[in-house]
Amino acid sequence: MAMFTMCMFFSLITIAVALVQFTAAQTVHVVGDDMGWTVPQNGAAAYSNWAASKRFLVGDILVFNFTTNEHDVLRVPRPSFDECSDNNPIGNMLVNGPANVTLNSTGQQYYICTLGRHCELGQRLAITVSATSGSPLPAPSPTTPTTPSPTSDTPANCTPAPTSGPTGSSMPPRPVPGPNGAPNSSSSSAVLASLLVSMLAIVMGLIFLIY
Repeated sequence: MAMFTMCMFFSLITIAVALVQFTAAQTVHVVGDDMGWTVPQNGAAAYSNWAASKRFLVGDILVFNFTTNEHDVLRVPRPSFDECSDNNPIGNMLVNGPANVTLNSTGQQYYICTLGRHCELGQRLAITVSATSGSPLPAPSPTTPTTPSPTSDTPANCTPAPTSGPTGSSMPPRPVPGPNGAPNSSSSSAVLASLLVSMLAIVMGLIFLIY
């Protein structure tokens, strides 16, 4: 009986610690904050400056707020990012806004809008994803493309979309801001972790009563 109780005690400790660590690590980043995912007024520097103060970790979520049919999101390799090209895409294009992207690998990641000349006008994002929160903040990525070359199936003279963010109907509820200015992860994990910690306290109380 005592052995069973101790095994359950240590199992609950392990699960609770793992969930607390997961809750602390996962962060939801709303790309551009209030600006949303749009053609910025001051060019690519807008998203470069936004990303420079953030720390992106594996498991974090990027939220691209945009109005469907006005913008899209595509992850591309560095050469395509520099040229504002949709060649060699990584994954599927996201066309319905708002769109969520879970960061599942470390290293440099690049995202563009493929509509018209939106990318050339600054609607593109470069980030560095780290494995742990102890990693130093990465240096800002270059924001000036080499030789812009829109793809042949993209209109050459597309009028930029309005610089305002998406309307209230397309905006998801804003999460509570986290330590880096980005919203925290969903509260479900935190609630579950708290519940397990409470269960742990009950088990410890029972152990003291028995012994």
